[in-house]
Amino acid sequence: MTQDYSQPIISDELGSNSPHAAAERNCFARGVHTPALFEIDGNPIPALVADFGSPLFVFSEHTLRSKARHAREAFRRRYPKTSFAWSFKTNHLQSVCQILRQEGWIAEVVSDFEYEKARYLGFAGPDIIFNGPYKPRAILRRSIDEGALLHIDNWDELSLIEELTRDRREPLDVGIRVWLDAGIRPVWSKFGFALANGEAERAAERIVKNPRLRLHTLHTHIGTYILEPSAYRTATQKLLALRDTIQSKHGHLLDCLDLGGGFPSNSLLHGMAGPAEQVVPPIEAYADAITDVLNRLPEKKRPLLRLETGRHLVDEAGYLLTSVVAVKGIHRQRAENDGLSARDFKEQLIAGEDSKVNYIADAGINLLYTSAWYRFNVQPSRLINEPPMPSRLYGSLCMVIDVIRDHIDLPPLEVGDVLSVHPVGAYNLSQSMQFIAYRPAVVLITESGVPELIRAAETLEEVQRLERIPAALTER
Repeated sequence: MTQDYSQPIISDELGSNSPHAAAERNCFARGVHTPALFEIDGNPIPALVADFGSPLFVFSEHTLRSKARHAREAFRRRYPKTSFAWSFKTNHLQSVCQILRQEGWIAEVVSDFEYEKARYLGFAGPDIIFNGPYKPRAILRRSIDEGALLHIDNWDELSLIEELTRDRREPLDVGIRVWLDAGIRPVWSKFGFALANGEAERAAERIVKNPRLRLHTLHTHIGTYILEPSAYRTATQKLLALRDTIQSKHGHLLDCLDLGGGFPSNSLLHGMAGPAEQVVPPIEAYADAITDVLNRLPEKKRPLLRLETGRHLVDEAGYLLTSVVAVKGIHRQRAENDGLSARDFKEQLIAGEDSKVNYIADAGINLLYTSAWYRFNVQPSRLINEPPMPSRLYGSLCMVIDVIRDHIDLPPLEVGDVLSVHPVGAYNLSQSMQFIAYRPAVVLITESGVPELIRAAETLEEVQRLERIPAALTER
């Protein structure tokens, strides 16, 4: 051994880069190509964008009806006394609400806006469930007059309803919302009366003793995107125990148990291993958990089961089509250097501080509110026969947080390529913002396969319609 000997050292590549860096040397480590989505219900995606613009929300009537019928069959085959209410806050598009109305869903609303929209769409008062922690006095008065089922959320609301029903001749059917621990964290304690400390029972007793009110429903909603069906078993058991207590103490048997919603769609949260079809329980598992408890009751004591489904029905029916408007980073370097081999390109991925191709799309998180939680599936609309590579998909907003997917494998894309983002049918449209950019058009692919415009793209006139300028500001 000579004095020139140096001990082995870990190279920069192995010591400071991603644990997956070595795999990046293999051009096919992420697969040979990325699957593409060419069409939606028979309509080519590039043609939809050409006809209606980009970005573009697209909804599938066929998918929405299929999901609704599947859920209905899953529950009613096990428990015929099941009723369904559509959660307006999940998606309040008129066409979506009307499709579910045709499928037999009543309306579940949580605000004056949603209540008025349900009535505008033709839902009768008795076909509306009114939830939420705040119901303004005027809309409470109207909903009482029209016979909606109010789920009372708090003591102040109960007092107001007692005041507004003081002169009624016939008792008004009402429900109470109950919060309870079903083993899911966090516990949604913001809404309703607490079960564990007896608050819900005291609220029920006050209603039962009021001749102007009739306690019809016990309601709970334990959370959203619940992946554990047994939590609904626990919630059902606890509501039935409260129902038994009310009957034994006050001689009143409630007609209905409302288990709310929270059933997941086939989507993935960030960090979850997929595919979604393998990790998200089927709707039948939730139906089993709930109805196994109810079917143990004597026939005469079985309540009406009501569900307020939202995400599970509409999420997979919704797509957002968006176009690549810019390419940044190492992919652009590759395009400008025809002599850069695939292996050299992989070496750049390994050695670069930001080893991702960066794409900017013409849609942003103003349209994809749930991108903070959900890992959308993004697919090109053409087959690209090149290996996918680590990429980042930015939105169009002038904000650094506008990232649709921070880690995604995509093939080399070019400006003008159209991508489909899916599933996005739940909450994204109803929570979208007119921020920086106009909100785009919305298209429904009907069951006959025809694309119909169901919401026009916004214009400056539409956005500014409610604004007023004081006279003094118009003077030069």
